[in-house]
This record gives sequence, structure tokens and C-alpha cells, in this order.
Amino acid sequence: MTERLWMLIPELIVLAGAVSCAIIGISRSVAVRRSLPIVAFVTLIVALVATWIVYQDGVASLGSGDWAVPMPWLGKSLIGVSVVVGLVLVLVQAGFVDHSYEDAVAAGRSTFDPLRTSRGEYYVFFLLSLCGLMLTSVAPDLIWLFLALELTSLPTYIMVAIGRIDRRAQEAAMKYFFLGAMAAAIFLFGFAMLYGATGTMSLVGMKDVLTARLAETGSIGTLATLGLLLSIFGIAFKLAAAPLHMYAADVYEGAAAPVTAFLGFVPKAGGVVALMLILSVTGWMEEGGSLPEAVLITLWIVAVLTMTLGNIGALLQTRVKRMLAYSSISHSGYILIGIIAGPGDGFVAVLVYLLAYGLSNTATFAVLASLKRGGGEVETLDDLTGLRERHPSMAWAMAISAGSLLGFPPLLGFWGKLLLFIAGIATGHIVLVIIAAINSAISGWYYLRLVALPLTGSPTASSRSVERGDWNGPRIAAVTACAAVIVLPLFLGDIIGEAEEGVGVAGREVPHQAGEDVAGAGALVSLGRVSP
Repeated sequence: MTERLWMLIPELIVLAGAVSCAIIGISRSVAVRRSLPIVAFVTLIVALVATWIVYQDGVASLGSGDWAVPMPWLGKSLIGVSVVVGLVLVLVQAGFVDHSYEDAVAAGRSTFDPLRTSRGEYYVFFLLSLCGLMLTSVAPDLIWLFLALELTSLPTYIMVAIGRIDRRAQEAAMKYFFLGAMAAAIFLFGFAMLYGATGTMSLVGMKDVLTARLAETGSIGTLATLGLLLSIFGIAFKLAAAPLHMYAADVYEGAAAPVTAFLGFVPKAGGVVALMLILSVTGWMEEGGSLPEAVLITLWIVAVLTMTLGNIGALLQTRVKRMLAYSSISHSGYILIGIIAGPGDGFVAVLVYLLAYGLSNTATFAVLASLKRGGGEVETLDDLTGLRERHPSMAWAMAISAGSLLGFPPLLGFWGKLLLFIAGIATGHIVLVIIAAINSAISGWYYLRLVALPLTGSPTASSRSVERGDWNGPRIAAVTACAAVIVLPLFLGDIIGEAEEGVGVAGREVPHQAGEDVAGAGALVSLGRVSP
């Protein structure tokens, strides 16, 4: 138990940070309350350092005994990705919660009331959701996995509701909550069926039972297969994957832009990790293992529907947040290529893609959060047209982040998508990769609009009224994330090496090409180890 607690130090640090935010948020001192983003930022940095320390010494305790997890090193890689994106997300959130109320208190128009303020609670939910994501990666059993997933999701329902006070936000929160409850019931029922089929809650124990059954009978059994299918459909909600994807556009549009940036990454990453762990119980990760045919076909259909419906939906939008919502759906379809490609190459590609997508998607919403029009948010493409004249840095940030989401070389999003496609081809899913490539070409239409309109479009009456936002955090976040998607490809070999360690890829030479031009041979060598 002591070793297990040692491995949970990063999560405990984040939990302590959440408790600190709850206390600081009710302080009567304005200066103390304004320190909340700094507290959240420092908490995540300390958690990242702690992760590096604890995984140097105690990871063996995750790979054996009653608390064994399928991928002992996954926590290090996932926490690294989630904290890097989380630090950018903190900057996006900085200053926007309770902004008008704090101004009223400062001007003497209102007195401070601890029951009225929600700034502290917002950062509590922010950190708790990230803590849930971190706990997902070290789940040893179904109960832990369920609780970690719900800890990831439940705070986001409240974040949507308190992020801004208007009817659209309340409607979005209600839709998100009820559909989330339904999805939780679906995958919990699937978990119950898996327990009934194997007699154990342990993921490693479940894998042993199903692997032995597969060796004896050639099948894992009908009950276990149904449990896996229900689990996949329930977790699809976290990914905003078909058929549980229709809520995304309404929720993204109703939530404040900083909250939407959070929704675009954290629940999705939690769902991806949960899928990796649940599918591991089939013995898929063993030598010669494979997914049951029904599960493979289901994942194939979900991937194709998700990327196709997402891109078609995005093509039809004129409102930026709805467009990005459908874009987020399509990216879940691309991620499923890596899930289908399987342990090793596929999972490595998934972790790299999560980093690329998280930074790029956060940057687009950071741009939206950094601007305002008529006291409200920037909402339509017209609002962004000719943005370069008055807000050149944000115009370039939108162009770079949209280019990375499209997969424009040499940005990080290109390498992430390329890794997914290579993994799919290497495992024989060539038709799926062709469908994904066609969808990626389709997405070029709306992504290139986000690139071209801010930089080359003629300003409209709407865009001329766009003003700089009231706080600088989102602007810093947008520039930082865009710099990351430009610079990180120089360290692609190191990123891939960390991802390989996380998913337990062994027996390969992992050359590190830090500081080398990604257009050169070094990057090709790094990518080459994912080829057959």
C-alpha cells in the first residue's frame, strides 16, 4: 500500500491544489483571490516534477501484485501530456471567471460575498477534472476506472454552468449532464457484464481469464463481448464519437470559450485512455493477441462515422465554436485509427496525437477567449475576417493552430496525423487510412478558411468591432501553444520515445533526434520505427 501511495503522489498534489483553491477562493482579499491561476499553475508544475521522481523509483509496484495495471508506464506519459496542455489551459482560464462581479466589488458597487463568488470553485473543478484524467491512466480495476472517468467528467458539467451566466450556458450544462449520465450508465452496465463474464474486477486478472478462455474455446464469450461493446459505446461519449456525438455542438457553443478549450481535451483524453485499458483485457497486448471480430468491426464503424459526420458537420457551420465542435468530433475518429492499430505502434501514435491535438485545439479557443465583440464572445467567421489589421498576433495564432489541426507540415499536428496513418497502414487497415485521408482533405476547406480569413480577408463591419479581451492570459496561451506546435517537432524523436515507454513498447532501438530539423533524416528515422 505504501508503494501505491508513493505512485499516487502527483495526483495527491493536484488534489491538494484543488483544496487550496477552494480555501483561497473565499478570501476577502482581492489580491489573494487573483492568485488562483498562479496556484493552479504551480500545482501542475509540482505534479509534473513529482511524476518524474516517482516513476524513476516505484513503477515496479504498478506492474505486479493485487494493484497491477495493464501499462505501468502509461501514467508517466499521460500525466506529462495532460500537464503540458493543462498549463496552457490555466492561462486560457486566467481572469475570466467572476470577472464582472470582481469589477463590481473593486468599484464598490457590490460587497464581497463568499456565497456569491465562484472563482475558487471553478479552479477546484478544473484541477479535480485533471486529477481524474491522471487517475485514469493508473486504474487497476473497473471500479477505479469508473470513478476516475466520472471524476474527469462531473466537474466539467459544473464548469459549463458557471463559466458564464446566461441561458445558453445553463442549457448546454443540462444537456451535457443528462447525456453524460446516460453514457455513464451504458459503460457501467458494460463493466458489470465484464465482471459477470470473468468473476473479477481487476483488469490484469480479467485479461488472464479471457486469454485462457480464448486459448481453450477460440472466443472470449458472448457476455464478455457484449460488455466490451457497451463499454465502447459509453466511453464514446467522452470522445464525442458517433453515435454519442450530437451534444458537442450545442455544448461547445453554449459554454464560454475558455471552458470549451478544456472540454476539447480533458474528457477526450480520459476516454482515449479508458478505451486503451478496457481493450487490453482481451489479451490484445500479448504476443499474437487480437481483438474479437465484433469489437474490431464496431470500432471500425465508429471511427468512419465519427470522422465523416464530424467533417461534414463542420463544413456546414458559419459559427466558429460549432465548427470547432464538429472538428473535435472528427479528430476523435482519427484517434480511433490508433486505437484500432493496437498496442505498440497504434498506442504510441495516439499519445503523440493527443499532445498535438491538445495544444492546437487549445490555441484556437485561446484566440476566441482573447477577443470580444459588443461585450460578448467572437462567434462567427465574419468576426474573424481581416483580424490581422487590429489583432495581428491573434490572426497568426488562429492560422497556425488551424494549420496544425489540418495537419499542415511541418507543424506538430502533421506529424501526429502521419504517425496515426503509418500505424494504420502497418497493421493492415489501409482502407480505413484512405477514408481518413479523404476526410482530412475535406477538412481542409473549413480549416483553410480559419487560416485565410484572419490573414487575407478584408475586414468587415463585424470584425472592425472586435476588441481585445479584458485579460492577457488567453493571448499568452495562444502564442505559447502555437510556439509549441512549431518547436516541438524538433524533438519528435524524444516525444515518440516517451510515448513508447508509456505503452510498453520493448525490443526497439529508439533514436533521439533532439534539436534536429524535422525535415531531415533524423525525423524520418524516428518515424521509420513505426513502419512495418
